[in-house]
Amino acid sequence: MDLQKVLEKCGNFGPYQILLLGLFGYTNIVSSLHYFSQTIISFTPPHSCSAPVEGYSQHFTERLSCSVIQYDVDNSSFRESKCTSWDFEKESNYESVTTELKWVCEDAYKLAVGQSFFFIGSALGSIFFGYLADRIGRLPACVLSTLTGASGDFFTSFVGSLPWFSFTRFVSGLSMDTQYVLMYILVFEYLSPQHRTFGLNIILGVFYCVGLMISPWIAIWMSNWRLYLWAASLPALGMLLFPVFLHESAEWLLTKGKFDKAVRSLRGVAKFNGREVNDSVFDEFVKHYREKLNSLQDKSSDTFMGMLRTPRLRKFTIILLIKSMIITIAFDILSRNVEGVGISPFKLFSYSGFCYLPAGLTIILFQNKIGRKGMACASLFVGAIITAATGYLVATLDPAEYSILLGFMVSLGRYGAVVAYDAEAQYAAEIIPTSVKGRGVANIHVVGNAFAFFSSYIIYLGTFYKPLPSLLISFVLLLGACLCLCLPETLHKNLPQNLEEGEVFAKGEKWYFFPCFSRRQKTHKSASQLESSDTIKD
Repeated sequence: MDLQKVLEKCGNFGPYQILLLGLFGYTNIVSSLHYFSQTIISFTPPHSCSAPVEGYSQHFTERLSCSVIQYDVDNSSFRESKCTSWDFEKESNYESVTTELKWVCEDAYKLAVGQSFFFIGSALGSIFFGYLADRIGRLPACVLSTLTGASGDFFTSFVGSLPWFSFTRFVSGLSMDTQYVLMYILVFEYLSPQHRTFGLNIILGVFYCVGLMISPWIAIWMSNWRLYLWAASLPALGMLLFPVFLHESAEWLLTKGKFDKAVRSLRGVAKFNGREVNDSVFDEFVKHYREKLNSLQDKSSDTFMGMLRTPRLRKFTIILLIKSMIITIAFDILSRNVEGVGISPFKLFSYSGFCYLPAGLTIILFQNKIGRKGMACASLFVGAIITAATGYLVATLDPAEYSILLGFMVSLGRYGAVVAYDAEAQYAAEIIPTSVKGRGVANIHVVGNAFAFFSSYIIYLGTFYKPLPSLLISFVLLLGACLCLCLPETLHKNLPQNLEEGEVFAKGEKWYFFPCFSRRQKTHKSASQLESSDTIKD
């Protein structure tokens, strides 16, 4: 009588699961408002020097974005001077951090430095809150993580210097996505297996998309980046009510030997779903897990570092680490790099956010048909082509005349990044052996988040040459697509349970093997054999 069998009796898709999915949707809205706040507060509108320097002719003056060229009457010559103040073409009179603190031109690097600390915090936060979740439980760790990130956003609204801005962004980054991951675990555990893929992906696609699409309009309504951060952090307070309505992870309680609390949680689920479950069911359930917990004394000594000791697993691990770096940094840059294409960055950011829903549907429709490797490779390769094409078009076309085309290309690139990001998570979890899966997935996730530290600096390269971030990202996406070819296919296979099985998993499989092509070859071969058999009979 394991957990899944007891859940079937308590109800694994009833009113409690509907409530759980609804609160998971709320978590996705909070998470998207939190993650993309760094983009909303840092939009830099077109700008020029505010006034010519005194002592020079007011005629024959050209005001540039970072300097002013004026005619010196006395010396009969032109002189270029650096700006000391700027006129910003603010949209809806929105005051961003760059316009208020004048972080443009020579001070533009300050924004990149401050935002990069967000990803340092995300790497450390994933480790800290992951540890905390194992110590105090999934639900309290989820609430604390969310409140930590919200407090970082809230305190950011009071700063006015680079050191304090960097510190508060670091605090904000501590919960970059841990609240989403921990809530995902709770939903995954209590939801029936047949409803997991569809339910989780649809909820993620719809609600994360909603939070992302409304955030620019909230910013315009508030008209100030400080007020926007207040509004973006406020919904996190709603997470304080989650322990009132939800039960702690039963699986976590079982691993900690807290059988009475696990039974109490399951009884609460049954009551909420209107089910009556006999005491004998819970007695047998507790007996099963007591025996299982005792048997864990002979557990495997596999460690994550063990994946680096044998040649094939070492290759898979290194590729997964590099791929996580590539996808995380590409996802962040393609989500944030929405300026300079002739469309309001607020509108483009909002409209392109709709891509999360079709991206989730793409995973649902195609991943089980073309395979995990095919999905990962195709999304990275197509994303590289789209991103490179976008960079070329930005360099050659006038944004004022081709804004619709450029906006569409930016949205398409963002769609590809979301598909690649979602596909990578499941693919990595299936390649890593079960005995080290938790630690392996966490370490790969942390390394990816840490590497996203460089995303702000890559975006900053656009101040020198606008298409440069797109061209650089297209190159690393293409590299990631090539690396995927060296990974094994996992679709319809018995996944490795330990390091020994992981070393021989899919051994002998060709780099060009894809399940969709394999099925066609088998069908063609079967048809040929059938024709041959009919010929012999005739």
